[in-house]
Amino acid sequence: MSNIEQTKAANESLTTPKSVERLHDTVPAVMPRVVIVGAGFGGLQAARALGDIPIQVTVIDRSNHHLFQPLLYQVATSVLPPNDITAPIREVLRKQKNTEVLMAEVTGVDVQEQRVLMHNRSVPYDYLILATGAHESYFGHNDWKQFSSGLKSIAQAVVLRDKLLLAFEAAELETDPEKRQALLTFVLVGGGPTGVEMAGAIAELAHQSLASDFRHIDPKSARVILVEMLPRILSAFPERLAKKAQAALTRLGVEVRTSSPVEEIDKDGVVIAGQRVDARTIIWTAGVAASPAGKWLGAETDRAGRVKVTSDLSLPGHPNIFVIGDTATVNQDGKPLPGVAPVAMQEGRYVASLIADLVAGKEHQQPFHYVNKGNLATIGRFFGIVDVAGFRLAGFLAWVIWLVVHIYYLIGFRNRFMVLFQWALSYLLFQRSARLIAFEDTSRLE
Repeated sequence: MSNIEQTKAANESLTTPKSVERLHDTVPAVMPRVVIVGAGFGGLQAARALGDIPIQVTVIDRSNHHLFQPLLYQVATSVLPPNDITAPIREVLRKQKNTEVLMAEVTGVDVQEQRVLMHNRSVPYDYLILATGAHESYFGHNDWKQFSSGLKSIAQAVVLRDKLLLAFEAAELETDPEKRQALLTFVLVGGGPTGVEMAGAIAELAHQSLASDFRHIDPKSARVILVEMLPRILSAFPERLAKKAQAALTRLGVEVRTSSPVEEIDKDGVVIAGQRVDARTIIWTAGVAASPAGKWLGAETDRAGRVKVTSDLSLPGHPNIFVIGDTATVNQDGKPLPGVAPVAMQEGRYVASLIADLVAGKEHQQPFHYVNKGNLATIGRFFGIVDVAGFRLAGFLAWVIWLVVHIYYLIGFRNRFMVLFQWALSYLLFQRSARLIAFEDTSRLE
C-alpha cells in the first residue's frame, strides 16, 4: 500500500464511526440488544429489571457512577462526602452476566440504522431506552448561568460546597463591611423541594455549624434568601404543609420571598421584584430543561425539550424506542407527571417489563400508569413534611419518615451505613465532616 493510500485509510478510520461489538459478535446474535442511555434512577431501574431476561443489555453513561440526586444538596452544604451518595455503575450491575457498561458520551441516535452514536463509535440496538435526564433551565436568560451555581451533578455540588465555604473564608479577611455582607449573603432562586432543603441546610451551616469557628466575623449574621416567583413555595405540596415549611425556614433565619420574580443576575448580585440584593453566591434551583434526546430522535417535544411519548412510553412511530424520566413528558389525569425520581423508577421498571414481554412473544397492552406514593421534604434538623396518600404530616415524625425513605432508596449497604453515620454527626453534634475546600488557587480569596 502506498503512503497516500495509508494516509487515506487512517483518516477514514478516524472519521468513520466504529461499532462497539462484543468478542463473540462474529457469530450471528440470537438475543435482542437493548441499549440504555443514562444510568440515573430510570435507566438503572430498567437495567436491573432486565438482568434475568435472555437479551444483551448495554448501559451507556458519560459518568461512571449512579447519583442519588435528592441528597446532592447535602454534599453542597458539607453534610455528606460525594462518595456517600454515589455508586459505581459497573459495581451495581456486576452480577448481571447479560449486561455491559460503557462510559461514553452519546452524541446522537441513527433511527434508521438503529444505532446509538458516540463521537467516532456506535452501538446497534433492537430496543432503545433513553433516560438522559435534565439540566438547568434559565427561561431564556442563559447569560445568568455564569453568575449562578446549579445543582444537578456531583461536580456541581463540590464546586458549590467550595464556593459556600470560601465565602466565609473571604469574609473573614474582608475589612469593608458592605463587601463582607455581600459575601455572607446567599440567594436561592426557586422554592421547590431542592431550594427549600438547600436554604435550610445553608442556614444551619451558617447559624449553627460555623457559629463559633471564626474570629473576625459572626457567621450568624449571614443572610439566606429563598426567592419564589409563585405566590407560595412547594407548589406540589398542600398549602397547609407549605405554610408550615415556610414557618420552619423562618425559624432557621431564612428570608422567604414569594411572588418575587428574579429580574437580573450579575457578578455583584441579583434584582428581585425591583429590589437590588448584593450577593456573591446565587444558587439556581428554579427550573430544568431536558437533555437533547428529542433532537437526536427528531421527535416532537414540549417547551422544556421533553419528548412527547405514547401511553407505553415509546416514541410515536417507533415502538422499539422508549423515553423515560426527565427526558419524557407523560400526561396522566390531564396533567404532566413531575420530574421526580419515583416517576423515573416506575417508568424504568415498566419499560423493562414491556421489553421482556415483547422478547417472550407476549402481548403487553397495559399502558403506563404512575402510582403516586407521595411527596417528602425536610427543612433543617428534625423538621419535615410528608404528603402520602392523603396522609399529611409536618414536624419531627415527618422528618424521621424522610430519613427512612432516603436511606431505603440509597444503593448499597456501605452508602446506607455511612450516610446514617454522617447524619448522626451533623444532626446530633452539629458537625460537618465534609468541610473540605478542594482548590489550589488562593487568589480566589482575594
